[in-house]
Formats: sequence, C-alpha cells, structure tokens
Amino acid sequence: MTTLICDCNQTMPLDARSLSASLNQPLTLHSSLCRRQAAEFLQAAAGGDELVVACTQEQRLFGELAEQAGASAPIKFVNIRETGGWSRDAAQASPKIAALLAAANLPEPDPVATVTYQSAGRALLIGALDAAERAAELLGDAVDATLFTQGPGDAGAGQERRYPVLGGQIQSLTGWLGAFELSWQQTNPIDLDLCTRCNACLGACPQDAIGLDYQIDLKACDDHRACVKVCQVAGAIDFNRTPQTQSETFDLVLDLRASPAFTQHAKPQGYLHWGGRDLGALLQWRDLVGEFEKPKFFAYQQKLCAHSRNEQVGCSACIEVCSANAISSGLATADGVGPLRGQRAHAVASLGANDLRQQIKVNPNLCVGCGTCSTVCPTGAIAYAYPRAADQGVKLKTLLATYQRSGGKDAALLLHSQGQGAALLGDLGRAAQLEKRQKDGTHGVPARVLPVPLWHTSSTGLELWLTAVAYGASNVWVLLTDEEAPQYAVALGEQMAVAQAILNGLGYAGEHFRLLQVRDARDLAALDLALRTVPAQTPARRASFAVQADKRTTLELALEHLIAQAPIPTLTQRRERALPDGTELAVIALPGMGSPLGALAINKDACTLCLSCVGACPASALADNPAAPQLRFIEKNCVQCGLCVTTCPEQALRLLPQLSLSPQRKESVVLNEMQPYACVRCGKPFGTLKGIEAMLDKLAGHSMFQGGALQRLKMCGDCRVIDLYSADNEIKITDIKS
Repeated sequence: MTTLICDCNQTMPLDARSLSASLNQPLTLHSSLCRRQAAEFLQAAAGGDELVVACTQEQRLFGELAEQAGASAPIKFVNIRETGGWSRDAAQASPKIAALLAAANLPEPDPVATVTYQSAGRALLIGALDAAERAAELLGDAVDATLFTQGPGDAGAGQERRYPVLGGQIQSLTGWLGAFELSWQQTNPIDLDLCTRCNACLGACPQDAIGLDYQIDLKACDDHRACVKVCQVAGAIDFNRTPQTQSETFDLVLDLRASPAFTQHAKPQGYLHWGGRDLGALLQWRDLVGEFEKPKFFAYQQKLCAHSRNEQVGCSACIEVCSANAISSGLATADGVGPLRGQRAHAVASLGANDLRQQIKVNPNLCVGCGTCSTVCPTGAIAYAYPRAADQGVKLKTLLATYQRSGGKDAALLLHSQGQGAALLGDLGRAAQLEKRQKDGTHGVPARVLPVPLWHTSSTGLELWLTAVAYGASNVWVLLTDEEAPQYAVALGEQMAVAQAILNGLGYAGEHFRLLQVRDARDLAALDLALRTVPAQTPARRASFAVQADKRTTLELALEHLIAQAPIPTLTQRRERALPDGTELAVIALPGMGSPLGALAINKDACTLCLSCVGACPASALADNPAAPQLRFIEKNCVQCGLCVTTCPEQALRLLPQLSLSPQRKESVVLNEMQPYACVRCGKPFGTLKGIEAMLDKLAGHSMFQGGALQRLKMCGDCRVIDLYSADNEIKITDIKS
C-alpha cells in the first residue's frame, strides 16, 4: 500500500515525518499533487501497488490519470483537508490525520452477497394525462413509457397518440426495480385501446361529460348514449361492459400525483415520486435500465430471533423501525414464511399445533441498507453485513489506536453518512478556511474529532459505541441529516440512553453519546459549537478485544472491560482489591425502551410454575430443573423481548431493564420453586402442589370431573390409565353395542 499526501498549496500544516512514523511507511509531502507534481502520482499509479490518496477534491482527475497510467490496483481517497487540515486547530491535527490515513490503509473487507435487479426500461407514468405526456417527452427513448391517466389535467391529451394509455381505478401497486406489479379495475365505458382520439364523442355529448383524457365522468352522464352512436365504427364505447380487474408488470414507476403510491420514508428502488422540478432525480431515474447489483446488507439467523414463540409475539423492533417496509412477520409454513392472512390452517397442518409460530422475513429487494434493524435487534438475529461488525470493529480500533499512539487525546468519533453527512463536514472545513481571520468565524472540525463515514448512520448500535469507549473514545456522536427517517433518531436516542446509563452508572463522568441533527449548511454554526463539547471520561486502560460477529458476545466483552475499569468499584472488585467499605455498585437501572439487558421480576403468589415461560424464551435465559419444581434464570442471557411476559397465563412476570454487576448475573439462579405434588396412588411427584390445587379448584364444579374423574387428576399419568381401565363404574368402548 502506497500513501500520497498533499498539503494543498501549503494550506495545511502536515508533518510528513510524524505521519511516516505513525503509519510505519515513508511518506513524501507534496504541495501540488494534482497539478505540477502529477508526474509523481502517475509514477506511483503505474507501480502496481494499491494507492491511498489524501485528497477528495480532485478524485475525478486522479481517476483519469490512473487510467492513463494503466493502473491495475484500486485507489482509495481520504479527506484530510476539510476534516482536519482546514481547521482552527489544524496544528494539533496530526494524530487525527494519521488515524484517518491508517484506516484508509486497511485492506478491503471480504465481498458480501449481492442482490440483482433486471430492468428493461418498461416504465409506468401515473398522473394527469397532459403532465404524463410532457414527462414522457423529457424521457425520450431512454425508457418505454406507458401512461396511466388520472384525468386530463389542464391541457388534456395530445391528439398524436405516442404512448400506450391505461385508465381506471388503481387497486394496488407493489414491487421494486424490475418487478413492479400494477393492479387496476377498468370501469370506464371507453376502452382506451380502441379509442382513436377522433373527438367525435366529445362533440356529441350534451353534458360535456367526456374530457380530453377520453374517459366518461359517469356522475355527469345522463345516459343519452349519443357518444355510442358516433363511435359505432371504432366500437370504443360500451356502457354494458363488465368491470374487469387487470394487472401488468413494469420495471420503473414515475408517480406524478400529489400523494405518492408508497408512503414509507425509503421508497422502493425504481420508484420516483416527482414534482416536476428536480430534473437531476428524473435523469437518475431514467438511467435505471439494465442489470444492477447492490449488497445484501443484512444476515438473518432465525434461531436467534426473539420475535415469536407459540403464537405469542415478543420483540418486533425491526419491523417497527424499518423505513422501507422491507421487514414483515408471517406464519412459518412448510414452504417458508407466509403472510398472516390465509395461512393459519395450512401452517397448523404443516407444523402441528405446538410448532406454530410467526417468523421475521426480510425482503432484500426492498432493503435500502440503513441497518437500523440490526441496531435495535437485541439478540443479533439480524446482523449488518455491509460492512460486517468485525470489519467495522477493526476500523474503529485502528482509528483510535493510531490516534492515541500518535499523541492524540480525548478522541471523539463522529459517525456520518457518506452522502449528506460528508458534504456537511466538507462545508464546515471550507467555512473555517474562508473565515479563519475572523475572530468569531467557524472553527471547523476540531483536532480530536475523528470522522467515520458510514453507508448509513443508524447501522451501529450500543455494542459498537460501548466498544469504542472501551477502546479509548471519549465521545461517540452520530450526525443525522434529512436523509434519515424520523424513527431512526428515536431508535438511536433510545440506544444512546441505555449506553449512557451504563457508563454513568459505572462512574464514567460526562456525556459520551449524542445525536447531532443538522438539516443543511445553515446549521453549521450549531454543529461547530456541538463539536467543541467537553470530553467525557474514558477507562484508565484501553481494551484489546476484537469485535465479534455475534452482537451479544461483543456487548459482553465491552461490558466486562468497562466494569473492570469502572471508576466506582463494584462489590466484587472492592473485595478483590481489599478496599474499605463505601459505595457498592450492584445494579444499574436502565431505561425501559431499547434496553437489550435486564432481569425478570416474578410474583410468586401468582406463579403456578407451569413453565410455559421456559418454552417461550428464545435466549435460554429461563430453564426448569428436571430434578425439582424450579424456575431458573440467567440474567446474562435475557434480551428483554417480553415473550415470557406475554406467554405467562398468570401474568406473574415483569421485565426489569437493568445491568447487574454481581457475578450471579452469569449464573443460573432460582426465581421460584414449589413443593411437589405426590400421586395419591403411587406417591410419585408429577407436578407442583400449587398447580394441582389450582386445577382441582377450577374443575371441581365441571360435569366431566365428578366422582372418580376428579380423583384421577390427583394421580400421575401412569396411575390415571390404570385407574381408568380398572374402574368398574366406567363405560369402555368395547361395551358399546351397535
């Protein structure tokens, strides 16, 4: 890997010697790499090594030069100018610049699975007919346009019919790029396929009930049928035609109506709700013809999912937060996951009543890669795959380790999107350069702030944030723009509240996590002020563990390190260190929303120890004891999904969001135990005293359980069968005569 740095006409104070030492590779300082020193870039590009170029300003030019040089290796570009060099404290930014360059020098992660789209350019334009025809003219021959009329508009249709036109009542529009399906009902007497636009019907209609969209307003029509007479040759008008439901598939959809067909924040790829002004968006949309690939952003493990057990729904966090409607819940069937409607009988027949359950289904074609589902998932059943958690962990560790090794202090990670987020930081750096002589001008990105570009800002959660603090980060900030759906800010805020409660509960002072919501460049002053926040407290010793693929494992590693380095010692640590009595930290209460950690409170008076909660628990946090009537619990495994609470027939359980610092958190403890009930015939225990007594009390008055039948409920399974066949007063099936 070869790294090229440039101080951009000596506007940045770069120290090539210290940067070389930090990266452990020789660096040459350039001042005009894109102009007078371009020959040195060409030489490096022709060398065959992978290149890291510390400039994004001239990224396009460097790409063209590399192509001329016949470069075969890829080039990475990293912005050190606006994010570090053009700042009021640029002289102290060398550790940050070293960290950014070190992260860029990391090898590319392994490729992920992809999702493929096939688009032949068959486009559906929905709107008033005059507007739809104008839009079709703008698109030219780039797509094969079909119009769906929503009325004539101000001008009506042109007399030259250049595009197929559909009409009627739209029933549904579903799908994505290359696979949109339109269903509509043709209810109008005029068949647009047969209509020649001769305008004879318009002249013949005495009520002017026919518009220039060549559809009849049935509310204004008085049944004169003059239009039918003048259209006898073409035969396009038939008032007796039975309404027909039709469907057709399209590759692209351009929606010109005031209200979009898709109301979710993240619209399907290939769909554009266009108001007629943003020509750039229209040009991008019309280029969606051909074969396209995108990463499959998620990996799903159903066995870890806490969504449903035994027809009881627990965690639905991923469904609720998805802005693309890409995640749904369905009944598990023999063929996969079916919709909730119309599948119940089939699912019961396929699986058996005891196995009936709902499962999460993620549609990769609709997924836009925000990763918020993986952020809010308490178990890690949905994991973000672009990049993978382990790759993201290596990047964070490299950034922070290089920064600290180079003399940097109080590092703050600023997580931002690669689109608007990166653009706003660029604006902030340029504003600082332009206003550097003004006393109250913009300061730019501070030296301790390390920008981390992400595909999407909501793709990281508290396990990575806490890991970053364990690695030595004083702050973790997430920059939000109008790119993000409103529910993302809510979900991230809940996660941050939990993470902050953990750190403050352990005694780490300050505000470690914050959401920075910025709309555009007008908010740069507020952003500039927010980035100068006082650093928060970090662990005395930095962690060395690696981020794991499993979310819960990473979270536990981070917690173990943060607890071990906690400023307020736990009771166990106080004993181990022989410290005098004082503050004893045993439990940290956590916010109720978004917490993946916690315990269970049980009402022992209500609990009958039926153990239905054990069968419902997806995380093995609850278990029975084969040797005794006991309900056991491991707090470390609990994900607070609530399935046990909704399953409990006695409503005896309640979630307790908390972090226990006792060693028993990782051990199995008894939540409840009862005296066993002994069979009245053989003496073998087969249930709990409380459970059998409750059953006897409820069934004592039932007509089916009178006399010996009620007595059999006090027997074990074997003795019931013996008593049933040995009783003289029982009618047996062999006694029944035909």
